[in-house]
Amino acid sequence: MSDDQLVRALGEWRRPAVPLIDALAGAVRDAVLDGRLRTGSALPAERRLATVLGISRGTVTAALDRLRDGGWVHTRHGSASTVRLPAAAAERIAPISATGETSSLDLRRAVPAAPQAAYLAATRRAVDRLAPLLAQDGEPGPGLPELRALIAERYTREGLPTRPEQILITSGARAALALLCAQLRPRVAAVETPTFFDALHVLRGAGARPVGCRVTTDGWDLDQLDDALRAAHGGLGYLVPDFHNPTGALMTAATRRTVAELAARHGVTLVVDETMRDLDLRDAPRPQPRIRRAVLIGSASKAVWGGLRIGWIRGTARFIGELAGNPLCGPLSAAPMQQMVAVELLGDPDTVLMRRRAELRRQRDHLSGLLAGDDRWRFTVPPGGLALWLRLVGIRADTVVERARAHRLDLTPGPRFAADATLTHHVRVPFTPPRAVLDDIAAALDHACRG
Repeated sequence: MSDDQLVRALGEWRRPAVPLIDALAGAVRDAVLDGRLRTGSALPAERRLATVLGISRGTVTAALDRLRDGGWVHTRHGSASTVRLPAAAAERIAPISATGETSSLDLRRAVPAAPQAAYLAATRRAVDRLAPLLAQDGEPGPGLPELRALIAERYTREGLPTRPEQILITSGARAALALLCAQLRPRVAAVETPTFFDALHVLRGAGARPVGCRVTTDGWDLDQLDDALRAAHGGLGYLVPDFHNPTGALMTAATRRTVAELAARHGVTLVVDETMRDLDLRDAPRPQPRIRRAVLIGSASKAVWGGLRIGWIRGTARFIGELAGNPLCGPLSAAPMQQMVAVELLGDPDTVLMRRRAELRRQRDHLSGLLAGDDRWRFTVPPGGLALWLRLVGIRADTVVERARAHRLDLTPGPRFAADATLTHHVRVPFTPPRAVLDDIAAALDHACRG
């Protein structure tokens, strides 16, 4: 690595009121995480590094010692120091942005990091099997037959008989919803309040007017759902019945039967987002039955990683055939290489899922314990998912979010999840970070909610 390359990679690394040792170590970590410093790259010798950066050699030595202790730099006697990604950073559930190792704790998205060892191994296996695929035209169509068969078999194993022709692969759950909107062209969409904010963006972008029905940590308001489905007559209903985002609620089997009846009565196509379904944190996970006649959306984003742009739609073979003929099917499809990696990962997902469920369960219980018994907020411990849904008492969510930002914590206020800008006293708090970081989050909330 040349001196100029290093200077460009670190950028303006000095920070006011931050000791040079801390600032330099933080700049190297940030550069690795951003890809500006490639893992395996050799750093200049300490004396030269000090000269290039205009600081003392002692400062460089101390910063490198700190990076070595954290696993960010490896030095062999008589050789240059090389940068790397620590094993702990590679295997944690939370992405680096939600661990406090960068400038702030960014919890505005409840997302996991990749299971790095499993992902890299799956990628290598996929590359080894890529030659036959490279001999084809590369047009994804409804998806690779192997992946469609794998997902269909999983539905069948879970009690919903499914053939490969009933599956269409997309580049994620949002792409699946966008394709469904392009096909169905709803003018009105029944949605939950709250609901996943990206889904609201997709629906509005497609020209649909969202009509909400109330969901709390205790469940769904069926009277409001009936009204919302009536308003969406002939259109679309978007629901997240499994560990609902953001409340974490799990729809009962009885409610699912009622929902199916209401949708049929009002002529509404139900689109059920099952992205969170795998994140069952109960001691004995037991999947609820699916809502009858619903079009199902699935994704690898929460169970594996959001960067694996793989989603899918499950419907009747006829409907899937119609979707495959939509002009947007191609642009919204997943790259063949991504689909090959998904085949490797989804073929045996239990190892990754079991570890993630166990760690998320411990983190959920840890954060719940820290926040329990405080009369400034109320919440229910969710049976699954990635976050707590806090109901604030006596203070608005936007105020808490603003105050929390002063403590390096970024959260998402309730109105972002609402079709009608309500939920002004709610805030979503993901429990994806490590337990030590959850302590900092609880402390930041304590400060943010003080009168």
